[in-house]
Amino acid sequence: MRWLLARIGRWALLAALALIVLGFGIWGTLLLAFAGPRDGVVRAALVGGFCLASAGALIALFIRRWRLRAMAGFALLVTAVMIFWSSLKPTNERDWQPDVAVLPYATVSDDEVTVHNIRNFDYRSETDYTVAYYDKLFDLRDLRSVDIVTSYWMGPAIAHVFVSFGFAGDQYLAVSIEVRKPKGEGYSTLKGFFRQYELIYVVADERDVIRLRTNYRRDPPEDVYVYRIRGSIEAARMFFMRYMERLNELRTQPEFYNTLTTNCTTTIWMNAHVNPGYVPLSWKILESGYVPEYLYEQRRLEAMGLSFPELQRRAYVNVRARAADSAADFSRRIRVLGE
Repeated sequence: MRWLLARIGRWALLAALALIVLGFGIWGTLLLAFAGPRDGVVRAALVGGFCLASAGALIALFIRRWRLRAMAGFALLVTAVMIFWSSLKPTNERDWQPDVAVLPYATVSDDEVTVHNIRNFDYRSETDYTVAYYDKLFDLRDLRSVDIVTSYWMGPAIAHVFVSFGFAGDQYLAVSIEVRKPKGEGYSTLKGFFRQYELIYVVADERDVIRLRTNYRRDPPEDVYVYRIRGSIEAARMFFMRYMERLNELRTQPEFYNTLTTNCTTTIWMNAHVNPGYVPLSWKILESGYVPEYLYEQRRLEAMGLSFPELQRRAYVNVRARAADSAADFSRRIRVLGE
């Protein structure tokens, strides 16, 4: 019996080691593929070499006389790759795409906050626009609301999520946490795991950041919903000031975007930690399309006694946004049914 247990234990250990080797092998191969040297031949050689070394270590794991040497060699190889990983540093010095080229920042004087570089592009199409920014003074005493905005383009599970702060007089300031892409680069979910994108807080007029999605994105089209968050004004002010702090931090200390841990939704959740009683982490936060439903379940949305499907129907703004278009009262008009 002892012999059998010992044998099972050895095979369990080997299986665990095999999973570790396989995991590091996949991770290292993808890291070198996405972040390796610019020279294509050199990069391909490194990717191929690491892939072969990982496969060799995996095979050697099950051959007793090779096992120890193979594991030691693979550990050294992984250490070298991890040193390379740690050498990747975020920067604000790239040739950025125009929509993320200008970093916003805030200056604070008591209850008055001046937000600089609020994006307000004049769109003719998704890719054809006139670049425009403005600065605006906000008084924290005028903060009235926080809205959560979700934009869907590939089914119910995935959405881009951002917030919009409402001030007296139907004045709104939207903040969208996004990938900061250099010119000529698209977005890749896989690349987002490997320190290939910087993070940016796009501070924008709603006629920019919402209307872009409702009126101009066609390939694929996007469906946008605006929900009112339930909470105290004091909590809203703390949340707003946390966003202003993050703007200023990213201006001097850039950070990497990460597809899983530092994205549009998890970062909102982290910023919410500035207030006690934030919602617990859930798979519905990681699958961002379910964030509104999760907040509804946690009683964090102004639901007006409605079921979630009915609230979602009312929160849909595409039709109203197209009718409002570039109107000065765009933000008020897209919220008519929510008032």
